[in-house]
Order: sequence, then C-alpha cells, then structure tokens
Amino acid sequence: MNYIAILAAAVASMVIGALWYGPLFGKVYIRAMGWENKSTAEKKQMQKAMATSYIWQFIASLVMFYVLARATQGLSPLNAIAIGVWAWVGFIAPMKLGDALWGGKMTVFWLGIFSSLITIIAGAAILGYFH
Repeated sequence: MNYIAILAAAVASMVIGALWYGPLFGKVYIRAMGWENKSTAEKKQMQKAMATSYIWQFIASLVMFYVLARATQGLSPLNAIAIGVWAWVGFIAPMKLGDALWGGKMTVFWLGIFSSLITIIAGAAILGYFH
C-alpha cells in the first residue's frame, strides 16, 4: 500500500471539491440549497461549522481511497480508473440517487454525482500511477 498515494488522492479530492463547489458551480449550489437568502448571522454560523465539515470530509476521503487502493493494488492507472468508475456506477451513483429521490434536490444530486465521478477518476489515476 502506498500511503502517500492515498494521501495525495484525498488531497486531490478536496481540491476538486473546492473548485467544483467554488468557482465552477458554487453559485448554482448555493441557489439550489437556498442559502442565498440566509442572514449574515446564519452565514457566519455556517462558516464556523465548515472547518469541522472539511475535517470529516477529508477523513472520509482517506477511508474511500484506502479501500480503493486495496481494491486496485497492483493495477495500471487505466485499470484502477475502470474499477473506480465501476464503483461509482454500482455504489456511489445509486446511493446519491436514492438520497435525491427521497427528499433531496435534483440540482444538488447532479452537482454531487458528477463531482464524485471526477473525484474517483482522479483518485484512482493517482493510486494506479503510484502502485
């Protein structure tokens, strides 16, 4: 197991998320979540909670890429990406769709599903390259 590759994949996932939900689709996401109408005090409270959310998301990314590294150990980057995409198709996409169908917002679903696809492809490529 290459723990540096796992760490790099987790960091890459955070960078992708920051770009995706920041300059690329941040305004769309904020509107879809209904946050544009929040008061200044509510926005400040949300910002205070973000540090904890980032930490937990990073830990979740480490776990995900550790498991993906185990599943793709010894594979080429292309094969690792294929496993990552199949994991996305078979596990991530159906779970996120279920969340959206049972009370979620479809705009948030589409943003999340494609963000997770790009994230898993990038992470799998990193893991496959450094095996």
